[in-house]
Amino acid sequence: MHIVVASDSFKGSLSSKEVCNAIKKGLIAEIEKAQVTVVPMADGGEGTLDAIVDATGGQVKDIHVHGPLLQPVATQYGMIRPNTIVIEIANIVGLSMVPVEQRNPVNTSSYGVGEAIRMALDQGYRRFIIGLGGSAINDGGLGMLQALGTLFLDGNEEPVQPTAASLSQVVEANFDTIDPRLFQSEILIANDVTNPLCGENGCTVFFGPQKGATKQQIDFLENGMRNYAHCIEKSLGKSLQHQPGAGAAGGLGFAFLAIGAKMMNGAKLISDTVGLEKKMATADWVITGEGKTDSQTYYGKLPIYVAKLAQKYGVKALLLSGSIADGYERLYEYFVSLHSIIRRPMTLEQAMEDAEQLVFETARDLARLISA
Repeated sequence: MHIVVASDSFKGSLSSKEVCNAIKKGLIAEIEKAQVTVVPMADGGEGTLDAIVDATGGQVKDIHVHGPLLQPVATQYGMIRPNTIVIEIANIVGLSMVPVEQRNPVNTSSYGVGEAIRMALDQGYRRFIIGLGGSAINDGGLGMLQALGTLFLDGNEEPVQPTAASLSQVVEANFDTIDPRLFQSEILIANDVTNPLCGENGCTVFFGPQKGATKQQIDFLENGMRNYAHCIEKSLGKSLQHQPGAGAAGGLGFAFLAIGAKMMNGAKLISDTVGLEKKMATADWVITGEGKTDSQTYYGKLPIYVAKLAQKYGVKALLLSGSIADGYERLYEYFVSLHSIIRRPMTLEQAMEDAEQLVFETARDLARLISA
């Protein structure tokens, strides 16, 4: 029997690799002779870097850049073949990097993302995979573009500061000074949202409250974002803000589109990179999961991508997640059954603390069902 384990991370408790290994341990405890293939997965958010580097035998490089509050941070990016750099936005300007009491997206910046890209360009790399999920920022990529050489001027023809507070001050965007090596590069964006830059479903209104924005700050940032987008589109002579994914990562998707990046479904891009489909083709079962499964899972999250791929090859799919919330019913179209690791009344803190053991126990039960 061949079982593929391809789970996302359980945010805040287990990496995708840790989840997959705990599932494998539970399966082997009951089906000793099973062939279990572990493929840690992600869809562009937390865990993207580790999933890709682990699956491809790549390496990580320690780097120092500016974090979401423009503070110095030590982080990493991945180096894989051929000539490719993997950057996880959550590791550079992630929401988890900002203390709760300091969460104010007006003060955040994507500058460190641009610094990381320039470092890679200096090393000779010309192909990038960028995971966009889990950011703390809402600057539309202003900081990143500045770090890459774009000039943003205010009414006094002075460069603006690289934070979201400057969006309303921009009167001119000049791309003539941007690093020309970008246009010799291939930039692939692993993204799982389709939100536009502005409006009711845009990055500010839709995601701003999750990043600590008040109603007043949302109005300020939304007006600033519209001004900033207008200046960039005027400079480039093309419309980008309404493209799907422009609102990803606080508008960082918009900035990447402005420099010619290709927006891709995060789960598919990572699946293609780590070779999941080839491994799935010979499987009897696949087990996938995520920290929380709800109505959003059906609309492009990692588990539904894995399940659709399993369906293509006639592989039976099981879901094992940290929790299962309202809206899960539609998932029965793709999964044999759905399982939460919560086995008794407990707090979220308890569940996260005991997650590895709970995953193991639930996987062991799934193995018994598979055997039967």
